[in-house]
Amino acid sequence: MIEANIGDIIKVETKKGVFKGILLPSTEEEIITIKMDNGYNVGILKENIKNMEIIAKGEKPKYELPPLNIKKNEKLKTISILSTGGTVASKVDYKTGAVHPSFTADDLIRAVPELLDIANIKGRAIMNILSENMKPEYWKKIAEEIKKEIEEGADGVVIAHGTDTMGYTASALSFMVKADVPIILVGAQRSSDRPSSDAALNLISAVLAAREPIKGVYVVMHGESGDTFCYMHKGVKVRKCHSSRRDAFKSINDIPVAKIDPFTKEVIYLQEVEKSDNSRNVEINTNLEEKVALIKIYPGMDGEIIKYYVDNGYKGIVLEGTGLGHAPEYIFEDIKYAIDKGVVVVMTTQTINGRVNMNVYSNGRELQKLGVIGCEDMLPEVALVKLMYLLGNYDVEEVKKLINENLVGEIEYRSRFDTY
Repeated sequence: MIEANIGDIIKVETKKGVFKGILLPSTEEEIITIKMDNGYNVGILKENIKNMEIIAKGEKPKYELPPLNIKKNEKLKTISILSTGGTVASKVDYKTGAVHPSFTADDLIRAVPELLDIANIKGRAIMNILSENMKPEYWKKIAEEIKKEIEEGADGVVIAHGTDTMGYTASALSFMVKADVPIILVGAQRSSDRPSSDAALNLISAVLAAREPIKGVYVVMHGESGDTFCYMHKGVKVRKCHSSRRDAFKSINDIPVAKIDPFTKEVIYLQEVEKSDNSRNVEINTNLEEKVALIKIYPGMDGEIIKYYVDNGYKGIVLEGTGLGHAPEYIFEDIKYAIDKGVVVVMTTQTINGRVNMNVYSNGRELQKLGVIGCEDMLPEVALVKLMYLLGNYDVEEVKKLINENLVGEIEYRSRFDTY
């Protein structure tokens, strides 16, 4: 295959036809993206390309703009915004249709000038990935970069993140980072080149949250489908509950921490939160045992999947059980096999709301006799991250004791949402 550069006009012959257009940047190595003459972008798998030729050499799109040279406002707090990817503050080149991945303070202010009235903004990209490609090793990098920003004077940190796995990252940071400033994750459901984009409103609300005198890890996203307010959720109590709605994020077994009005800049607290003493103390613990699996229980499942993880050295398994925390009896021997091999096996529920109670039915009681530990009202993804954190820092017996201790607000022992 010929080597073409971004901006070149190319013709690509594939098994399904011929495509002609401007070569655009692509976030995936196995795909090339071109803008066709009709204005649409198309992604083509490299393995499907039979022939490619350059029709005309093009100039690589340039995005450089003169620096804004904005002076620091001593009356405002300093907020660091770290980008991991996603669309919340992406910049579109309308000539090519490409999304520019750079992420500086000037980029942010040009995109959302209202930020100047809220805080002094520092911005940089620490990675540029699709959130479905997130890994525990990237959580560690984010934690390290948060620590660096706080030590360099940030009064709050905002993490711009793709929405698909934002709940996992929020949970990981909740356990790994102990800081005396707020850490806010924010994303966008609609990209910045769409009229219905939620990027600006979410980002403004996130910065408002990040300048609050609080500590902890939170997620800030649209509170309803219109452009009126955002909610701030605990990082260990939030889930993306819709694939495309702008108000996709909901607090589970809890209520949002606060309602944020980006127009009046008002933050209305709906529950008590831990206050900051403005000391900027920060500690991180990035010891994670990555060999922990999350297994969904379903009718007819093969228990061999459990043995697979055990035989491949996994130290922990989170079962996403049915109802109050159940699994089919025909995989009990496989579960016992895991526990006998020293693997910590815990139980969550695949229902959206509610908690595990393995004392109600015989199935749950038998699982407990095998050594399965119920996880109260923890979300499965939170239990996964917590088990990684515990196994990375404690011996197995201590892990079994700590799994149901409320470390960072991940457990409500008796929730307002319980009905029994």
